[in-house]
Amino acid sequence: MKLSLQLSALAVAYAALGVAVPATKTGPQFEKGQPIDGNGKGAPLLGGTNSQVDIANPDNLGRQSTDNGIVPNLKWRFSDSKTRLFKGGWLREQVIQDLPQSHDISAAQQHLSKGAIRELHWHRVAEWGFVYSGSVLISAVDEFGRYQVQKLNYGDIWYFPKGVAHTVQGLGEENEFLLVFDDADFDKVGTTFNVDDWIAHTPRDIVARNFGLDPSVFDNVPKPNPNIFNGTVSTKNVTDGPAGELTGDASFVYRTLQHKPEPVPGGGGTFYKIDSTNFPASKTLAATFVTLKPGGLRELHWHPNAEEWLYFHNGRARATVFIGNAAARTFDFSAGDTAAFPDNSGHYIENTSETEDLVWIEMYKSDRVADISLTQWLALSPADIVAQTLNIPLEIAEKLQKEKQMLFP
Repeated sequence: MKLSLQLSALAVAYAALGVAVPATKTGPQFEKGQPIDGNGKGAPLLGGTNSQVDIANPDNLGRQSTDNGIVPNLKWRFSDSKTRLFKGGWLREQVIQDLPQSHDISAAQQHLSKGAIRELHWHRVAEWGFVYSGSVLISAVDEFGRYQVQKLNYGDIWYFPKGVAHTVQGLGEENEFLLVFDDADFDKVGTTFNVDDWIAHTPRDIVARNFGLDPSVFDNVPKPNPNIFNGTVSTKNVTDGPAGELTGDASFVYRTLQHKPEPVPGGGGTFYKIDSTNFPASKTLAATFVTLKPGGLRELHWHPNAEEWLYFHNGRARATVFIGNAAARTFDFSAGDTAAFPDNSGHYIENTSETEDLVWIEMYKSDRVADISLTQWLALSPADIVAQTLNIPLEIAEKLQKEKQMLFP
């Protein structure tokens, strides 16, 4: 009788909350957004919760029995970022205040309509950009007076070193790109310098003398500076620069899809590497652009030289991050999510969709992409030591793949 009353009260509570009572004898309930493993562990959520988030993140409800210890949150959704609206576009960021575990990198998504301009500016940090929709015009000038004006399309990348003056303009009807910076606290004062902001806060007579012009020329300099503003598509060419154009190894532009991807022995997708070995200008940020087939796996590995920052552009993913001392945590990802995996932490990335490719970008505050494959490490170690360490048959240890597989189907 007492049990019956308890169950009835539970049903009433769920009805009041508008939540279906989870079954207690039908197996795991993680996919339904409930922390119940079907084997006697867990119980239904009765308090305030976001059911959509719970259902989209079943591993955060304790689905993986191998998760253990205290691992901080390593994930941030761009959808949780404040979107700043401008005439001609918008911007939303992820900085260290959003994702405290990202110690090296901050990032943003930026949108420019046709003709809209991210005004002339520079940063005290390096900027890396990836065009994923539309096309843009980039313009930059370095310390030697060398310049570059280029149209970029899907998959094209730019890298502006610290202090390089630049601007970006939208060319297609609607254009969008990922921005990455080699400093986690990008919003800190003294990081970004806009040209109109500087001119507006410099004595007018000094500005006039600097340019050799009448002070009235600068009467309409925007205040406050607009950041992004509507404009008309540029039709003027830059010519006769005294130091010439930035070309060859000095170029700030890398056209990813015009290069061959890296070998992927596992055959599970495509893997582009973009770092100083093939994009010499990019000395502080290294990247990969990865497509993983449905159900595929980015093999177990770690990065010996840097934290890993990730942006998931398309699809759904799962990753377990091992930080040592028996501590591991599994995360679920979808399009628009970012993540920061700690320096040297072991992990994998799995495409959890049966029909859709998983597309993501990895970033490292480094001059190169580097990873160590778990399988390759064990295969190139004495097989008897591996067998004794893992308590596996010697013949298994002897047959481990000696070549990195990268991506499995």
